[in-house]
Amino acid sequence: MRNALLLARDCEANDSLAASVLETIHRNIDLACSRTRPICQDTGSVLFYVTAPSSFDRTAFKKLAGRCVTAATAKGWLRPNSVDPITGRNDGTNVGPGTPTFYFEDGPDPAITIKLMLKGGGCENVGAQYSLPDARLGADRNLDGCRKAVLDAVFQAQGKGCAPGVLGICIGGDRATGYEHSKIQFLRRLDDTKPDPTLRAFEEDILRSANALGIGPMGFGGKTTLLAAKACTLNRLPASYFVTVSYMCWAFRRQGVVLDQSGHITQWLYS
Repeated sequence: MRNALLLARDCEANDSLAASVLETIHRNIDLACSRTRPICQDTGSVLFYVTAPSSFDRTAFKKLAGRCVTAATAKGWLRPNSVDPITGRNDGTNVGPGTPTFYFEDGPDPAITIKLMLKGGGCENVGAQYSLPDARLGADRNLDGCRKAVLDAVFQAQGKGCAPGVLGICIGGDRATGYEHSKIQFLRRLDDTKPDPTLRAFEEDILRSANALGIGPMGFGGKTTLLAAKACTLNRLPASYFVTVSYMCWAFRRQGVVLDQSGHITQWLYS
């Protein structure tokens, strides 16, 4: 992600506001690394994605992860973000109903893969879901209609999602699975490509077209609105055709590890 931001900075005009914003982001990342501080005051929702054998003790993992999140919050690495929606109470632990969020998947391999994503509230606010056909956009139930929906989501967001960001896109599914799988796209590496040529071309077109809108970093104009677009498809019901767009801001925080059966780290996934 840092390399992508540096390349974006170098693509902007030297004296432009876009270049200045990207240079500020770069300096902010350096300061966060050198001082072990969050790169954004909103440290986001805490999302765990775990692939493990069926014998894996999910309850024990949730308890352990909760203790780790509380400890990280006490150290100041995470901001206390878990707030009761009715009372507004925040106990300062980042642990409560729905937080952290866990997604488990059974895997045949004895190894355990754990991925952590921190997704900020600002970029979460500009996620969008479209039900096609959409008369306002002139979007039919086809790939061109999906394109119109995704680009509308980018245009409506303007700079509010803390651009430049990354899009996660799910075509199909239902309302719930659409958002779930659009966020799973954020676990892909920025430089990967889809084996399906149709989806690969779709991702490339969205990236190129979104950057041609001129929204730019933080909405101040420029060539870099998105750093990547990642898409997937799910089967749908004949009555529904959803296009779901999740947005990840430039503070793209994720890490993943592969553990052996004794719990030792054998691989870092995003280093």
